[in-house]
Amino acid sequence: MSDPKSPTPLVAETIDATGLKCPEPVMMLRNALRKVDAGTCLKLVATDPSTLRDIPTMCRFMHHQLISQEELDGRYEFVVSARALSPQD
Repeated sequence: MSDPKSPTPLVAETIDATGLKCPEPVMMLRNALRKVDAGTCLKLVATDPSTLRDIPTMCRFMHHQLISQEELDGRYEFVVSARALSPQD
């Protein structure tokens, strides 16, 4: 999913969810995204294969932008750009 021609975004924080099963990686990312300004990029590193489905779904549902998604030797890395949160979020 990553475009090798596009510049790598500046990642403000890396969330290590290796060894954790869903829904923990999703919740860790969601909680971290709530704490940062719109446009801030966060990286999630996970080993649970269900994150391949769950992280893109959460991004669509919560209107965050999935910048990249890669699998490297059983590790899944996602870079997500935070959206502006509304008061009810």
